[in-house]
Amino acid sequence: MSVNYKPLWKLLIDKDLNKRKLAMLANISVGTISKMGNSEYVALEVLEKISKALDCRIEEIVEFVNDEKEKE
Repeated sequence: MSVNYKPLWKLLIDKDLNKRKLAMLANISVGTISKMGNSEYVALEVLEKISKALDCRIEEIVEFVNDEKEKE
């Protein structure tokens, strides 16, 4: 099982936001956004800040993917 932030990137496009603006709105570092771009785990607190900043549910920004499914 791995983490995937594709829903977040799609949401940013829908809201006409870029990653730098997200970092400002959510008060998180650009380095954290970079980790997310590499599908690395981030603290739940970060996901909470993003959810609040974008006024969305956590399911709209992160998903867990079966590793076997990713290989296809």
